[in-house]
Amino acid sequence: MFGIKSTRIVANHSVAPGILVIDRGRIQTIFPYHFEGLERVEDVGEAWVIPGLVDPHVHINEPGNTEWEGIASATKAAAAGGVTTLVDMPLNSIPVTTSVEALQQKVKAAQGQAMVDLSFWGGVVPGEVKNLDDLSAQGVPGFKTFMIDSGLPEFAASDEKTLRESMPIIAKNGLKLLAHAELDLGHKLAGSPAVYENFLNSRPQEWEYEAISLLIKLVRETRCPVHIVHLAAASCLEMLAEARAEGLPITVETCPHYLVFSSEQIAAGQTQFKCCPPIRDAANREALWQGLRDGIIDMVTTDHSPCVPALKQKGGGDFGQAWGGIASLGLALPLMWTEAQKRGFEMTDIVKWMASDTARLASLDNLKGALQPGLLADVVVFDGDQEWTIGSESLYMRHPFTPFEGMKVKGRVLATYLSGEKVYSLQDGFPGAPNGKVRLIAPAK
Repeated sequence: MFGIKSTRIVANHSVAPGILVIDRGRIQTIFPYHFEGLERVEDVGEAWVIPGLVDPHVHINEPGNTEWEGIASATKAAAAGGVTTLVDMPLNSIPVTTSVEALQQKVKAAQGQAMVDLSFWGGVVPGEVKNLDDLSAQGVPGFKTFMIDSGLPEFAASDEKTLRESMPIIAKNGLKLLAHAELDLGHKLAGSPAVYENFLNSRPQEWEYEAISLLIKLVRETRCPVHIVHLAAASCLEMLAEARAEGLPITVETCPHYLVFSSEQIAAGQTQFKCCPPIRDAANREALWQGLRDGIIDMVTTDHSPCVPALKQKGGGDFGQAWGGIASLGLALPLMWTEAQKRGFEMTDIVKWMASDTARLASLDNLKGALQPGLLADVVVFDGDQEWTIGSESLYMRHPFTPFEGMKVKGRVLATYLSGEKVYSLQDGFPGAPNGKVRLIAPAK
């Protein structure tokens, strides 16, 4: 048994001084700040003590594309960024996670490599709906689908027919559908492909709006819970608010890159900024922040989607041809803290967006996402005042080619604990062997 002492412990939606008590991998209680009965106490001063973050939207790419990322590098990056749980998307790995056999390959690959805990989403693609019951029985927390070309032939887009077939099965199993919500309305990239504005115009907000409109209609018909991943179009917020007011089971995420960057600042050839849906203008960015303030957007995830630098056309390239995905694993906490403070948000908001609500999405809130007695002692010590510049030397992802490089941020992870064991410290790096576990859920009866 030991304690972590701080003047700022975030628990029960509030901040207070105290000593967080950990025993046998779980949180026991929070003692008053001046309690002296514990034999071992780590005093972290005024550093924040918060729950380990849960990132439910990452592409780890193992097996099959491990040269893009991989479990070892991804989970190190997560631990260094205060993330104690990753939920891996079903695509970019080979095979894609649309069968029990593919899921078992991912579970096997995680053994002895993971610095943090892992879970895995299943996938919905045309022709594979028959596998949804079996994957549900294996404990996936839900299923991801693309409503538009994913860029990978092995993970084809789901049309309305496929969604109608799959959503009742997913609902029956008590799970949720995660949707990449864009519909191809026929716009093409016109003009120089090196100019970001031309790429942006080729994927307008209407693509997201029409996709989400269709999803709302299908949720209304099937009552299948749907989660909108990486919302970029603020024009969808009013429609989503109305659907929620109607009582439809819809949740929404956005990502740091949509909350930090704006299209106006992306220069020609800077393909490290390419993602789909695209980063939009500054007014849209501020409207997304308002969506968080209003509770229409529930959470913030990274959508860490790396690749080998050549696929991003590093050094200046073609926005039409470059791989679409932002590498950001390990950076979300300081990025969000830096930007959220400017807009009047508190650390309790960060914890809600990136720990408690994301744990709930992954059906892991009985284990993670809060500093509550009985939950696993996934804990982060975060110096909210330390200023630093993001550089490749401080990143643990396999390819530190990221649009966030060179940014000055405020806040740094000092230590990360997984089930009570220190798995990362800024001073000592990674003190122990990988001991992360696969945390699939108990299927509904």
